[in-house]
Formats: sequence, C-alpha cells, structure tokens
Amino acid sequence: MSKLLDEMLASAVHFGHRTHKWDPRMKKYIYGEKDGVHVFNLEKTASMLEDAVNFLSKLVSEGKIVLFVSTKPQALSLIENTAKDCKMPYVISRWIPGFLTNFATISKRIKYLNDLKEQEEAGDFDKYTKKEASRLKKKIVKLEESLGGVQEITRKPDAVFLVDCVRDNIVVKECNKIGIPVVGIVDSNANPDEVTYPIPGNDDALKSITYVVGKVSESIQKSKKTKK
Repeated sequence: MSKLLDEMLASAVHFGHRTHKWDPRMKKYIYGEKDGVHVFNLEKTASMLEDAVNFLSKLVSEGKIVLFVSTKPQALSLIENTAKDCKMPYVISRWIPGFLTNFATISKRIKYLNDLKEQEEAGDFDKYTKKEASRLKKKIVKLEESLGGVQEITRKPDAVFLVDCVRDNIVVKECNKIGIPVVGIVDSNANPDEVTYPIPGNDDALKSITYVVGKVSESIQKSKKTKK
C-alpha cells in the first residue's frame, strides 16, 4: 500500500479544488486542506481505484464493452491512445446528446459514416461530379470528428469510463438514466453519488489523470490477455 500511496503522491492525485468550490458529498473522501485546497485521503482513493479496476477487469474478461470518454483538452490524446491500446471505443471531441439514450439513431449515423468510407475506398466516388465527391469527403471528415472513436461499436457499452464527471456530466446523466455503470475520477467539486465506481482524485493535472488511466488500461489489457 505504501508504494501505491507514494506513486499517487508523486502524481499529484491527492490535490482537489480550492475549498470554496467543493461538493459537500465528497467530504468522506477528503483528508483535510492545505493552502486553501482540499487534499484527498489517498488510502480511500487507493481502495476505490482497486474496486473500479476490478470491476472493469471482470467486465472485459466477459467480453463486454467499456466506452472511454473525455472532452477535457489535456486528456484527449491520452484517452484516444489508451482506448486504442485497450481496443475499446472512445469519445474525445464532443459528446453527442442522446448517444446512449437514443442509441438507435446514433447507430444509423455510424452506419452512414462506415458506408461512405467503404464507397470512397472502393472508388465509388469517381462516378460523382468533383463537387459532389468533395462534399461527401467533407461529410466523412465531419462525421469522423464526432464518431471516429466509435465506428466499430454495434451496441451500447456495458460501462463508461470518465476522466471528468463534472465537465462531462451529460454523459453521467445519460448513463444513470438507462442503468449503464459509470467509472470515473471524482474531484472535490463532483457528486460521487452519481458515479457507480467513483475514484476520488485530481482530474485536472495530466500526471494525475495519466496515473489513474494507466491503472485502468493496465487492468483491461491484462484481462484481455487472460481471456485469450
């Protein structure tokens, strides 16, 4: 445990927001404050990170889908690369409202994108005028911006992993509405009651996010190898 706590300290996982920005529901995860900033109880964080990682590992061992989500600028490339390493879908640009609650409609958009790409690869665009072919290519680019990370998804995910449960609260709300478990970092300004497996910690510093996401990634990839 001491090694784990040292790693989290070195990664600044323990720093929350300024005390006046907190959500009182986070009180049980907070150790105290320093220089006007809340400090997390890392023993609780370590325990809850383990619970979250075990949950995701079990899901993946059963062949289920974990959707990675973050629209936070500093975490975009990290989440994209992690999801690809884990061979899981991801959303990093903009969350499309209704992605989960109106999945049937979103699925049609995904199919349309994949159909367009197949047509382009097959050379079918050659039969169109230059103007029409250009329009369709632009359409592909635009659709890939929002759906590029979920092109291979054929059903709703079995769980969603979030970097920032406040910034991307619309995702939390959709998951709660239809019963999809949420795993996510909850900073001192978040409502942990909305998150199935909350991980109390710093969701702003990249090294903190990288540490937590790294543990999640390591667990999922290990679970996939074991499954084989």
